[in-house]
Amino acid sequence: MRSSMLYLAGIFIRLIPETRLFGLKRCLLRLAGARLGRNVRVCSSARILGVGDLEVGDDTWIGHQVLICVGSRVTIGKNVDIGPRAYIGTGTHEIDSEGRHAAGAGVNKDVAIEDGVWLGAGCIILPGVRVGGNSIVAAGAVVADILPARVLAAGVPARVIRSL
Repeated sequence: MRSSMLYLAGIFIRLIPETRLFGLKRCLLRLAGARLGRNVRVCSSARILGVGDLEVGDDTWIGHQVLICVGSRVTIGKNVDIGPRAYIGTGTHEIDSEGRHAAGAGVNKDVAIEDGVWLGAGCIILPGVRVGGNSIVAAGAVVADILPARVLAAGVPARVIRSL
């Protein structure tokens, strides 16, 4: 995706009613370089930032005030529901304990959300994470490690609470 095209698409999307005209929003995001499946629904307050690759599968919901920062690659599967104010990001830093800043060189690590996942409100998906298919990430959870398929994960950091 091109950052400037995505920025312009975001300006126009913010002018569209929050939960209406999803086809127009899909068209604008595709023009900006995102690869979106059929019936992807993006709320107007969601923000997608960056210059990386974004791919979203069919019948996925991206909720109110979701923030997706794409510095490398974010793949979101089919039939995914992303709750309000969730964050998905690929950017982080190497630790530099000897330098002037502990946050050393910037790096990007791909994120993958597999088919059928439900990301609860306010959850955080950190760089390098893969959330296995049909899993649930509880509201407010911070996912820092790979989650297997068909589990419920909660907490900070997120841990598997039970199998589904």
